[in-house]
Amino acid sequence: MLQVLAKEFSSFLNSLIAYVVIGVFLTGIGLLMWVFPETSVLDYGYADMDTLFSLGPYVFIFLIPAITMRSFAEEKKAGTMELLMTKPLSDWDVILGKFFATFCLVLLALAPTVLYYISVYSLGNPAGNVDTAGIVGSYIGLCLLAGVFCSVGIFASSITPNQIVAFIVAAFLCFILFTGFESLATLNVWSAYALVIKQLGIVYHYESLSKGLVDSRDVLYFLSVIFLLLSATKLILGSRQW
Repeated sequence: MLQVLAKEFSSFLNSLIAYVVIGVFLTGIGLLMWVFPETSVLDYGYADMDTLFSLGPYVFIFLIPAITMRSFAEEKKAGTMELLMTKPLSDWDVILGKFFATFCLVLLALAPTVLYYISVYSLGNPAGNVDTAGIVGSYIGLCLLAGVFCSVGIFASSITPNQIVAFIVAAFLCFILFTGFESLATLNVWSAYALVIKQLGIVYHYESLSKGLVDSRDVLYFLSVIFLLLSATKLILGSRQW
């Protein structure tokens, strides 16, 4: 697994992908947090990072599939998938290596936003008057959310040799997982089951973590979704016919 992780991560760093991803994410979030008056912390007059944690997931919906779309699709199109699978590596080694390489790249893009926290911390009146527990919980939630989106992207890339199709499928699935169940639960046809449907979606658990209380049930939910999606990827690869 570590061999695949190192190979994939180095390929990101040796291409424009890593730098475009980091640049687009930081520029977009930076403009939303500090420049655009509708979402700017400076105009809002309250020291928090809600802009990052409320809009970050929507940026991830398009950014992460753009990273993961090449994971297996490119291997299939280039004809190197067979060569990769003949190496002394299990399917799980390959899947986890590609997953963690993508996940590490997203974390690398997220790391500089700690400077935003330092800035917000300094802007508080008095300095330090921020909800640190809520921010830490939100960071944990955002990292777990990124893990789910990475696993969605890996799965989408495993079902098609076309990178554009993989991107579209991944972005659609990420959007449905994030907001689909929340929207579905608002329909007046579920009565007592509305809360259950809402709990199946990511927003419910993401917002729970954002309150600063890291509940093991929320963490387990994210880890379970990641495991299910990577297991589905394993089934796709296991059904291959060379």
